[in-house]
Amino acid sequence: MNMIHRMAFSLTVVVLAAWACLADVAHTEERMKGSVLASRTASLRSRRMVGGKLAPHVPWQAMVYIAESILDGGYAGGALISDRWVLTAGRNLFVKKSREAIQGKEPVIPKVYLGITKKDDANSSSEVAVEKVVLHPGFQNQSDWNNDLALIQLKQPVVINDKVTPIPLPERGQDLAKAVRGSGIITGWGWGPLLTPSPFLKHIVVPLANHSECRAEYESLALTPTVDDDMICTAATKYQENVCFGDAGGALAVTDPETGDIYAAGILSYDKSCTRYKHAVYMKLSSYLPWIHSIMRGDTDTSTAVRFKAMSAMYRRQE
Repeated sequence: MNMIHRMAFSLTVVVLAAWACLADVAHTEERMKGSVLASRTASLRSRRMVGGKLAPHVPWQAMVYIAESILDGGYAGGALISDRWVLTAGRNLFVKKSREAIQGKEPVIPKVYLGITKKDDANSSSEVAVEKVVLHPGFQNQSDWNNDLALIQLKQPVVINDKVTPIPLPERGQDLAKAVRGSGIITGWGWGPLLTPSPFLKHIVVPLANHSECRAEYESLALTPTVDDDMICTAATKYQENVCFGDAGGALAVTDPETGDIYAAGILSYDKSCTRYKHAVYMKLSSYLPWIHSIMRGDTDTSTAVRFKAMSAMYRRQE
């Protein structure tokens, strides 16, 4: 095979792999129109990148890595939520992501990288060893998108500094509807309209979306989420920027208007909106706090009863 043929063959493989990944999102012609539209928009906004701007350092951002190729599992985002735990989308831990393909399979133990913004910095110096992964017990119990969460436990606590810092979880009383500017920020190395992942971490400020509008967009579409009360949504920006393949697992960071606290309101699950659909869909973390805390504390089925018994005994001794 001469050089020209090899180059043509390599290009063909890359293109076919990219379009195969996008097959459940749009017809080929419509995808190409979307890409052209996005490119034209970018040319009018020379200081902006389609799919977001280059992000400053994001200390809670994790890269959850299975393989370089999307056909072998790819890589995506995650959020450091304590010195030993990373929260991500459960589907990120499987080579093939559909419910049918995952049934009966164990999640892959991924590589995790912290404190990076450039993809090339995902190396041994930024890697943190993984102890285990824990899928939500209801993961994909009805569809590809149900309870799409996993916790990754690190073997050693990370050193907290200005490069690596957890993002807090929601607290009782924090009302997402009152988030500052009615928006949140999502970061990732996901794909742009030219079907290539970003070599640099990017971010977009996305408006929080009306739940019923988000549900209505997907209710009649196959291979998309059934948006329930355990999910939240964001919409595309006014420039039609949106999340795309590879952004899943990233935290939707919002600001509490009363305290100024920044916290993770959701973990991105449905990252296939790209230029085709308006809404991105996240697991609503306030709905999952009991499960998250029980795993991080190491609770068992009897933990509640044991704690209640101990408290009762202490009260009785004061009588």
